[in-house]
Amino acid sequence: MVRTPLTPEERRRGERLGALLREARGGRSMVEIAAGAGISAETLRKIETGRAPTPAFFTVAALAGALGLSLDDILARCAPEPGAVPLAG
Repeated sequence: MVRTPLTPEERRRGERLGALLREARGGRSMVEIAAGAGISAETLRKIETGRAPTPAFFTVAALAGALGLSLDDILARCAPEPGAVPLAG
């Protein structure tokens, strides 16, 4: 299966998500937050650094719960930039 390349906007959205998660994590360790979300620390590291810019919804929801964020907070901070071309569906 060939995966289609990410658009520049998808990459930027992944970077915004990573920055938000790092900010919300604060001084807590990756291991602590990853364990609370039921994912590996390596998965969290990839999301935070933008190497995994499109994590699964349930992964994002689990991280939100572990960090005390609402999904509305995440959407507000990571939504497409104004003027971005919407994805074809």
